[in-house]
Amino acid sequence: MMEEGWGVLDSPETPGGCWTHFSAVAMEGFRSLEPGQSVRLEWESPGQDGYAFRATHVVP
Repeated sequence: MMEEGWGVLDSPETPGGCWTHFSAVAMEGFRSLEPGQSVRLEWESPGQDGYAFRATHVVP
């Protein structure tokens, strides 16, 4: 995820996926997440690029 600067996180609370920009990932340096990596996720529901949910804060 994040090769393009954004990706989609899956969560039971965000059916259909949660659009996530790298700037929402809380970490120092290069921000990247691995497939299957567990995260804590805060989101809002205004939608983004065809997804119903958008991440506001992601903690690996």
